[in-house]
Amino acid sequence: MKNIRIKGTIKHVKLEGGFWGIVADDGREYRPVQMPEQLKHDGESVEVTLKPVEEEMSIHMWGQPVKVVSFHTLHP
Repeated sequence: MKNIRIKGTIKHVKLEGGFWGIVADDGREYRPVQMPEQLKHDGESVEVTLKPVEEEMSIHMWGQPVKVVSFHTLHP
């Protein structure tokens, strides 16, 4: 699958026990299957390259599952 490059905001989603996600500037939701520790800051603006992944099963019903390929934080 082709990589996706987006700008967005880190979000701690308080559903199903809580998990980390990324909301793209266009409103699309992405759920990294293994969010890097450096990105776990609610409200942080980021630019990330993501790779879509397929999960066999997940309890989370939010966002597209992805792997973070690369990232950097954006400062205003």
